[in-house]
Amino acid sequence: MSSSETRILPHAAPPRPLPGVPRLRAVPRSQEPRPARPRLAELLVRRGIISTEQMQAALARQRHRELPLGEILLAEGAITEAQLLDALAWQYQTSVLPADAAPPDPEPGIAALMPAQQAARLSAVPLRRAGVALVVMTDRPDRKAEIAAALAHDGPVLLALTGRARLHQAITATYGAELARLAEARTPGSYSCRDWNAPLATRRGLAALLALVGAALLAPALVVAVLFGMGVLIAAVNAALKWMALHSLSRPAPPPKAATTSLSPFPALPVVTIMLPLFREPDIAGHLVRRIARLDYPHELLDVLLLIEAGDDTTRAALDRATLPPWMRAVIVPPGQPQTKPRAMNYGLNFARGSIVGVYDAEDAPEPDQIRKVAERFLKAPPEVVCLQGQLDYYNPHHNWLSRCFTLEYATWFRLMLPGVARLGLFVPLGGTTLFFRRAVLEEMGAWDAHNVTEDADLGLRLVRAGYRTAIVETTTYEEANAAVLPWIKQRSRWLKGYAMTWATHMRDPVRLWRDLGARRFIGVQVQLLSTVLGFALAPVLWTLVVKLFGWPHPLDRFLSTQGYVGLAFFFLACQALTMYAAWRASALPRHRGLRLWIPVLDIYFILASVATHLGLGELMVQPFHWRKTAHGQFSRGGQAAEALQDQTLPASSFSRTSNAVDR
Repeated sequence: MSSSETRILPHAAPPRPLPGVPRLRAVPRSQEPRPARPRLAELLVRRGIISTEQMQAALARQRHRELPLGEILLAEGAITEAQLLDALAWQYQTSVLPADAAPPDPEPGIAALMPAQQAARLSAVPLRRAGVALVVMTDRPDRKAEIAAALAHDGPVLLALTGRARLHQAITATYGAELARLAEARTPGSYSCRDWNAPLATRRGLAALLALVGAALLAPALVVAVLFGMGVLIAAVNAALKWMALHSLSRPAPPPKAATTSLSPFPALPVVTIMLPLFREPDIAGHLVRRIARLDYPHELLDVLLLIEAGDDTTRAALDRATLPPWMRAVIVPPGQPQTKPRAMNYGLNFARGSIVGVYDAEDAPEPDQIRKVAERFLKAPPEVVCLQGQLDYYNPHHNWLSRCFTLEYATWFRLMLPGVARLGLFVPLGGTTLFFRRAVLEEMGAWDAHNVTEDADLGLRLVRAGYRTAIVETTTYEEANAAVLPWIKQRSRWLKGYAMTWATHMRDPVRLWRDLGARRFIGVQVQLLSTVLGFALAPVLWTLVVKLFGWPHPLDRFLSTQGYVGLAFFFLACQALTMYAAWRASALPRHRGLRLWIPVLDIYFILASVATHLGLGELMVQPFHWRKTAHGQFSRGGQAAEALQDQTLPASSFSRTSNAVDR
C-alpha cells in the first residue's frame, strides 16, 4: 500500500474527531480515473476572490518564478492567507485548522515518525493518529507525496492545513531542540574543529614558549637570526602571492564556461533565502529593514530570515516593536553551545525556502540590484560554480584614520586579492557576508562549522576540496568600518584565530589535503592561511631592524655585513612598494581616491594586526570557540549607508579601474 494514500482501510473504524481539527475528508480508492484536480487560479476566480485579469497576470509571473501561484498572489496582496488555505483545502480535498484554535500538541512519540530536518524542510508536523491514518499539519498540500515518503508510517496520511507562522511555531516547539543540536555538529567531524583540544594546545604552546625562552637565554643571537630569517621568508612568500594575484588580473580573462544545463529563453527566477544573523541588535524596525527592502528582486522571491538567539532580549524586544514585511520572518535559535554565527545559520538553514542561500550581516547595505545579479550569474554559471562572493566596502571611510586604512585594506582585498587568487585557481577565503550558495551543495557540504570563528574561510576551503569553485560577482555591499583601536583589535583577533584554527583543522591529515587540492592549491593554502598568521606574528621581530637607522647594535650583526643590511633594506622597500602599489590601484574608484594620501600610514595600521594575532593565538589555547562580537552602529550616522549607495558617479562594484577584469 502506498504511504501517500488518503483512504480509510476496509473494516477499519472511521477516524474519531480531533480536538480543534474538523473532520478530514478521506477519499476512498476507486478503480475509476480520478477527476483532474481543479486549478487554484480557477478556484479563486470562481469564488470571486481574484479577477480574470489578476489570474492571467499571476500565471504569467509564475512562468518566470520558482514559486507556487498561491504564494505569488499572497505576496502581491491579492488574497489573504485564510483565503489561500481555504482554496487549497478544497483543491486537495482536506481541511483547515481553525484560525482561532491553538495548534494541537502532537501525541507522545508521533513527532519521531518524521526526522526533524525533513519536518522543517517540508513544513510538516505529525499531529496524531486517527484510526489507521496519520494526521499531519502543513501549509504545503502540494508536497503530500514527499511528506508521506518522509514518514515512518505505512498507513494513510491526512493533511490539516494551517498558516506559515503558526506552522513555524509548531515546528520550533516540536523539533527546535533537536534541530539546534544538529546545527552544532552539521559539518562532518573530519572537517570540523569541534574536537579541538584546548588543554593540549595550551600545554604544547607553553612548552614551545619555554623552549624558545630557554634557547634565547643560551644563544640569543642565533634565536633572533632564526626568527628573523623565518620572518623574511614569510614576507617574501606573501609578497610573491600578492604580485602573482595582481599580475593575473593584468592578463585577458579566459572565456567564460557555458553552463552544461540548457537554459530556456526565459528561465525561472529562483527563490533566494537571505540569512541575517543578529545578536544584540536594537535597530530592526529602522535601518536594517529599509536597507534590505531596497533590493529590487521580486519580493515574493525573497525569503529573509532574521536569526535571533533565544536569550537575546535586546533584539527580541526590538523585534516586538517592528512590523516586518511578509517576505521577512524571525527565526528564534534555541539555546545551545557554542553560541556562534555559524551555529545560528545552520539552524536557520532548516527553514530556508530558496534554492539559493545568501548571508548578510546586520549593518550591511547591499546594492539594490545585487540579488538579481546573483540569480542571473548562477543561471549562466557552470554547475561547479557553487558560491558567489560579492565585494565589501565601507560607508563611513572618513570617520577617522583607522576607518580610512580599513577601507584601503578592504579595497585591496576584495577588488584585487580575491579576484586574483580566484584567477590563479587557488582557494578563495570567503568574506563572511555577501555570500551566495547553491543550497543543495551547501547542505551536501555540511553547511558551516558551528565551532569555527571564521566559518567563511573554512567553508571556502571545504568547497575547493570537494572540487567546487567560488567566483567573484561584480556587486558591492556597504558595511560599517570598525573605527576604534580596541574593538578593531578584538575583531581582527577573531579573524586571525579562525585562520589558524582552519589551517590546523585541515592539516590534521596533510596527505589527504594534498590529494584533495593538488600541489598548487596545497601550497596556496600554506601561504594564504599559515603565512598570513605567521607574517603578522613575526612582524615585531622584523621591526627591530629600525635600531640600525640610529647606529645601534643588533643581534644580527654577528651574521650580516653592511652589504647584507643594505640587501635587507632593498627587500623591505620592494615589499613596501608592492603594498603601496596594490593599495593605489585598488583605490582607483572616485570614492576611494581621497584615501590615497593615507596609504603611507598602512604600516602603522598593520602594527595593530600583529597585536591582534598574538591575542588570537593566545585565545586559541584558552578560548578557541569564543566569538568576539563586533558592535554595530557605533561609528556612523543612520543615513550613511543610503548616502553611499546614492552618491556614486560610477557603479559601486566597477572593476574597470581596479582589477581590469571580471571573474569568470
